[in-house]
Amino acid sequence: MKIARYEHNGFPHVGIVNHGKVNSLPDGTDVLETLNLPLDAQYRLQASAGRHHRVPLEDVRFLPPIEPRAMRDFVAFEAHITGMKKAEPGDGSVPEAWYEAPAFLFMNPWSLTAPGADIPMPPLTKALDYEVEVAAIVGTAARDVTPEQAREHIVGYAIFNDWSARDIQGREMQVGLGPSKGKDFANTLGPWITTPDELEKFRLADGRLDLEMSVTINGVQTGSDRLSNLSWTFEELVSHASRDAWVGAGDVLATGTCASGSLAELWGRAGRQDPPPLTVGDVISITVQGLGTLTNRISPQTSTGVPVPPAWSRRQPKESP
Repeated sequence: MKIARYEHNGFPHVGIVNHGKVNSLPDGTDVLETLNLPLDAQYRLQASAGRHHRVPLEDVRFLPPIEPRAMRDFVAFEAHITGMKKAEPGDGSVPEAWYEAPAFLFMNPWSLTAPGADIPMPPLTKALDYEVEVAAIVGTAARDVTPEQAREHIVGYAIFNDWSARDIQGREMQVGLGPSKGKDFANTLGPWITTPDELEKFRLADGRLDLEMSVTINGVQTGSDRLSNLSWTFEELVSHASRDAWVGAGDVLATGTCASGSLAELWGRAGRQDPPPLTVGDVISITVQGLGTLTNRISPQTSTGVPVPPAWSRRQPKESP
């Protein structure tokens, strides 16, 4: 099942995506509740979908398929880290700590942007970038679960784009923490959520999903990879996140960028900004086998972007009154 939230004739709806159309579900349908239904109940729901309306995909405006309370973004593709480290000080090697456990950062759920929506150019940056990722959606709260138990908590998958202002991010991370304003302005999930049963045919013996991933800018492909190159399974990511902590129902856990899935990685490998950073008018489309295509366009800046003043430091004398 592919379940989506969308707007049609000015009203929000939930529907099932099938054969190029969105088939409506009854008013009041909740996405997370639907994803948690047993498979036979999901199949019955699919069979009855569309009684109110059936709309071609191109005639609806998609909404974020879920509204999570928390989102985690991992860095789980080794090849991406290898490329990124080439642009950083040091010997360009992946830190040993990366191999010990899947690291993640928390993202701003209020910045979730709809599939197809414009992404306003963030202020104070000259290095806007995309990130090609896949996210798992957790159906029921999990704490201290094993990877085997974690599979029962994953109720869907979707494409994820974690937009990044690389110049701002680079300055922030010199402080010794993760990125903040370099990333919290936008992230995109969708265009719909695909349930695990539809992806079982792509599952390898080691538990990884072998899905083709690619990205284009204005129709020109700039990167591709396979989801099976993920260094941990989704079940292992959920298990790790749940260690001595709650992973809540509806939470989104993203893989982090795949190999060649961002401009910054390509810049690190090439030693120059080629292809150039994103600019107003660029259209970025991410396609993942079995999950669809997620497209957004960069639009003009809307934020005033007023910077705060530099810190007052005890190393500097205070100004006289």
